Amino acid sequence: MNRTPMNPVALPVAIALLFAAGCSDPQQPREADPHAGHNHGPSTPRVDGAVCVLHGAPVARCFICDASLREPGRLWCAEHDRYEDRCWGCHPELQETGRAWCAEHSLYEDECFLCHPEIEAGEGGADHNAPLMCSEHGVPEAECGICRPDVVGALKPGEGIKVRMPSTASAGMVGVETDRGKPGGLGEAIECLAELAFNQNRLAQIVAPVGGIVQSVDADLGSLVEEGQTVATLWSASIAEAVAKAVLTHQTLERERRLRLERVTAEADLQQAEAAHRAACQQLHTLGFSEEQIDQMSETPGEAVLLDVRAPLTGEIVERSAVRGSLVEPGKALFVVADRSVMWAELSIPETDLSRVQTGQRVEVVVDALPGEVFTGRLTWIGPAVDERTRMARARAEIPNPAGQLRDRMFARARIITQPSGGALMVPASAIQLVDGRPLVFVRLADDLFEARAVRLGSRQGDRQEILAGLAASDPVVTQAGFAVKSQLLLSRLGAGCAHE
Repeated sequence: MNRTPMNPVALPVAIALLFAAGCSDPQQPREADPHAGHNHGPSTPRVDGAVCVLHGAPVARCFICDASLREPGRLWCAEHDRYEDRCWGCHPELQETGRAWCAEHSLYEDECFLCHPEIEAGEGGADHNAPLMCSEHGVPEAECGICRPDVVGALKPGEGIKVRMPSTASAGMVGVETDRGKPGGLGEAIECLAELAFNQNRLAQIVAPVGGIVQSVDADLGSLVEEGQTVATLWSASIAEAVAKAVLTHQTLERERRLRLERVTAEADLQQAEAAHRAACQQLHTLGFSEEQIDQMSETPGEAVLLDVRAPLTGEIVERSAVRGSLVEPGKALFVVADRSVMWAELSIPETDLSRVQTGQRVEVVVDALPGEVFTGRLTWIGPAVDERTRMARARAEIPNPAGQLRDRMFARARIITQPSGGALMVPASAIQLVDGRPLVFVRLADDLFEARAVRLGSRQGDRQEILAGLAASDPVVTQAGFAVKSQLLLSRLGAGCAHE
């Protein structure tokens, strides 16, 4: 606590020495003092039996001599040998005029339990249990970080001191931003390298089922297509031949049915016609034609027949080779469609860590191209072999990618969580400030009031820091421009602080 030194002109040195000796302050109330004439005796306390001769009180209750008898948490002025909230030399503004004062014990008469044993220690007419306030910063003096920066080094996780900004607009002017910690710590983990890939269970090539000419292209790179949607059309001589065969066998079947009704042909001829028509139709079914389309083609045999090439699954077109008018061979890939809602992370796990790895464990993936983003999935497969050169085992994790940020062949860093950290919180690394080597976070209490809170740190991954103790999930933590609040906390080390007149 910084105090403005006493003016040697306004207050004679002799008076100051009397204060140091515990004598009556000339500025104290001048009501009739029942203890007037008490002699303090020598500066070193003398004990007469069970009584402190210096202060005329039982030794077991003399809080002036025995610091252990003072009220916990109540500040003591070592300069004037009295409680801070009863020290008029330091705080003349707190003095109550018209209230009888015990100059011998530096307490009001109605609370001096040394003179009046019927008063219990800590009780009296005044509410001296109320904390002494720092009039400059509007917080209890015991909690004022600007007045008492030395307290920082003694803070335990969860304990804090207050920091008052110059105005309610100060934090906004310097760009202070807050956020709440995210549940779920890093815990124990194995770190390894990874490469992202399309989910092979949701990847498909769209090929030309027959050789022919591309008549139209109805999808492009990046297009989102639904399962069964037409992406291109083909004309093929083999398709025309299959259609003609189906039409011919259908006509033959109808003739054989009429003849059979007239008992002109044998049953075997009808069965043979039915089998031929089924075979012709099956070939068209294989190419994707429906029964209705086959019936329609049989009614209009002169029209050109085009084959619709359809997407086998819902996803995004990630490759395209189809060009209108090009001649394609059977089986040629026209497109590749991928469902990117779930990606694979192909991991390389060191041989020495394999004993701690098992399927189902949580995997966290970060990529340099997306700073601050963490993607979480599950380990689904661990390879049965170790590479003889790298001594690494392959593994695979499935990573949800609902926003489509992850892309094929991205390099990444992965963490396999082998033992979760219960109750931990994650905050941006920028929220951590070091003061006297102790990690602190600043919690916003009001527009111009913050608490410098000591915390216990866990692991760090990139720009994320794990908080093991000292912070609650509901606390708004300063994540940006924390240096401005830290500078305000350290003002007193630059000569600023409380100014007591």
